[in-house]
Amino acid sequence: MIYAVMRRIISQEIPKVVVNSDKYQWNPLNNKVFENGKEITAEAEPDTRYIKYLNVFKALYNSDKYYPELNTYIKRSFEGEREVSYDDVEKTFNEFLSSPQVKEVAELIKKRLGRNLEPFDIWYTGFKSRINTNEEELDKITKEKYPTPEAFERDIKNILLKLGFSDSDAQYISEKIQVDPARGSGHAFGSAMRKFKSHLRTRIGKDGMNYKGYNIAVHELGHNVEQTLTLYKIDHYSLFGVPNTAFTEAMAFLFQSRDLELLGIKNDDPQAKYLSALDNFWNTYEIMGVSLVDMKVWKWLYKNPDATPKELKAAVIASANEVWNKYYADIFGVKDQPIFAIYSHMIDNALYLPNYALGYLIEFQIEDYMKDKVIGPEMMRMCASGNIIPQQWMKNAVGSEISIKPMLKAVDEALIQVK
Repeated sequence: MIYAVMRRIISQEIPKVVVNSDKYQWNPLNNKVFENGKEITAEAEPDTRYIKYLNVFKALYNSDKYYPELNTYIKRSFEGEREVSYDDVEKTFNEFLSSPQVKEVAELIKKRLGRNLEPFDIWYTGFKSRINTNEEELDKITKEKYPTPEAFERDIKNILLKLGFSDSDAQYISEKIQVDPARGSGHAFGSAMRKFKSHLRTRIGKDGMNYKGYNIAVHELGHNVEQTLTLYKIDHYSLFGVPNTAFTEAMAFLFQSRDLELLGIKNDDPQAKYLSALDNFWNTYEIMGVSLVDMKVWKWLYKNPDATPKELKAAVIASANEVWNKYYADIFGVKDQPIFAIYSHMIDNALYLPNYALGYLIEFQIEDYMKDKVIGPEMMRMCASGNIIPQQWMKNAVGSEISIKPMLKAVDEALIQVK
């Protein structure tokens, strides 16, 4: 049912009258609308999604004339912000998506589900190592521990100590982070001047922070710690930050994966690390497909800058189907699934999605490197490199450039261990 709703969003076929209304019943499978049990004729919503998409494109496209060298937003996004070319990113994604491990992991998922794969199994979560504590119990723990934003802020030093930061470093960093309640899910807003604090935002209800809010808070804390270290611990202000957004996402994932450990909940599952490798692999497989769709659509937009919303919608769906048919159709046994066009990031944060895919690869390499090391001192060392070129940062951090090989190697081992 949810998958059907997603497809209607992509095609903009949702009947206008059912949006933000409880007056009607809507069946997303056949797209019929009922009022008081009687079927009615209902007009589809306009192509608002693609109007917004075009507006973002035009704003960035009209900025091109102010950039003599990086004279397209594609160049500014890849060569400017990431300092990795579009072609190199595309090549990395193609190699990963074409790896033989994809079919092997898919077969394992199929076996675990006991049925053929459906397209929505691209979001399979069955590799997550389960603990004996359910989410209601976790909510109770986090609400009691963090009833207010101030409570979480006061505990930041303690969290950092648990991650292996020294007492002086934990004190130094925690003093420079402020926790605010979020209206949305959460966000980390780093300071650009040394006299201001970084801001950590996460959702905190009237009865305290639930587990989901806590999980997000730990992720955002990873961003804030990176933001603080790469502002205060660099040799020159011009080196402020990390090479690109994928690196700060990697640091945030590093923290987030230890959220239960920080609550004192130990995972005794002997297969935990193998399940984690498979989970990371499947998540990367999904987000790389999404990223390629985003990239292909921007190439199309530059060839068709005067496109109408209807033409853009057709191009987005065509790009999503093309990526699906090339890398996913044989695995899932069904063609022409445009589901990778569902991400709102494509509209409200142009060409951001490849950062997640690169972030998974970078985070996996860093995690692999960290497996016999303490996070605190290693993160202090890594972040001191600042905003240098990505491949050199990785060499400094883990001794090798960004690569898909460590993740594929870990998956090979996991496939032997996980039954």
